[in-house]
Amino acid sequence: MPRFFVGSSQIAENTVTLTGDDAHHISRSLRMAKGQEITVSDYAGNEYTCCLASFTEDAVTATILSCRKQDTEPPLEITLYQALPKGDKLDTVIQKSVECGASRIVPFESERCIVRCKREAEAHKTARRQRIALEAAKQCGRGRLPEVLETVSFSEMLAEAGRADRVLFCYEGDGTVPIGKLLSAEDFPKKGSLALIVGSEGGFSLKEAEAARAAGFAMTGLGHRILRTETAPLFALAAISCVLELS
Repeated sequence: MPRFFVGSSQIAENTVTLTGDDAHHISRSLRMAKGQEITVSDYAGNEYTCCLASFTEDAVTATILSCRKQDTEPPLEITLYQALPKGDKLDTVIQKSVECGASRIVPFESERCIVRCKREAEAHKTARRQRIALEAAKQCGRGRLPEVLETVSFSEMLAEAGRADRVLFCYEGDGTVPIGKLLSAEDFPKKGSLALIVGSEGGFSLKEAEAARAAGFAMTGLGHRILRTETAPLFALAAISCVLELS
């Protein structure tokens, strides 16, 4: 069943109104008709089964048949901080991270990033990345729409990530604790917020790792094999899901 996200202003009594691209997609791309059903999610974790009721040039209305709390969200609110990778790898990371349960994706620049943020193009890139997250959220049945933010600096990332209840800094150097051991520890939070930090193709410099350690972040390893930058966040998110949702 097609899925769409709407704001609270689009829900009035037992009617949902979809406009813009969503309305066009329903009427033109999907060629749906009155009486067919769609699934609508708001931004508060509620899911509605709706029956299409009317079509106009600019809007589609649907009657709410039932409402339930969405059960597809992970118990932790996870923000993935991903160092800018080459090419279109970030697109893949965003898509798959949304499927794996990330609530926010924040790109950042680190010392060993080959790609650098171009501020004049950042708004356009972020809007495109948000569309990737939206399509992934629809496809996998997320109850909330994950947010993709604009690129930040390494120092900004440290400050933002430090506000989370727990921070995992993925590092291939010495002095790390395997991610499985951290996740299975009794004091690991089962609710609240979690920040997951992943480096670019070249990993993190020693200076950056020391800054993360000084900030109190948990230095964690992802096993004996060196993972690609686009593989590491998905591996870590899968490990988190396995412990918190599948055990």
